[in-house]
Amino acid sequence: MKRTIPTYYLMLLSVLLMLGSCNTSTTYSSVDAMVDEALLGSNPIDAESLKKLIDDGEMILLLDVREPNEFNAGYIPGGVNIPRGTLEFKIGNEAFWEAEMLYMPEKEEPIIVYCKKGKRSILAAKTLKQLGYTNIQYLDGGWKKWELTYPLIFEKNLDQMHHEDEGEVGGC
Repeated sequence: MKRTIPTYYLMLLSVLLMLGSCNTSTTYSSVDAMVDEALLGSNPIDAESLKKLIDDGEMILLLDVREPNEFNAGYIPGGVNIPRGTLEFKIGNEAFWEAEMLYMPEKEEPIIVYCKKGKRSILAAKTLKQLGYTNIQYLDGGWKKWELTYPLIFEKNLDQMHHEDEGEVGGC
């Protein structure tokens, strides 16, 4: 006697296979592996090219994704501080931009992201792309490269600085 598989078993198997293939999460061996993967779709800009854009009066959003204590101690002129941990929540929040007295960025506007050395900004650039922003670059070498290249071109938030040093945050 010939046995046939009922149709509902085939449908159930198909649904289970489809659901199993939906798991697209990636596990990384280290944060460096995560950054390396994010680098694949990233677009760097060097400090000299960024300075030229600033000097030429180009309309760019310069996003500093360091923590506030890092930002307040020194940042690139025109930089807006949105820490990496709050980027997803603030980038599209109109109230945040109003408080900064700026317009909320359009999805196609040029945005250059930087952090201390570059790793947080690479991850931030990937996040912005995932949120639909299309014209994203990160500062290769980050704030440290800017500070070494242009040691006299920076701003500070002296009124926001704390008396005790909270140290580096994020390790990169």
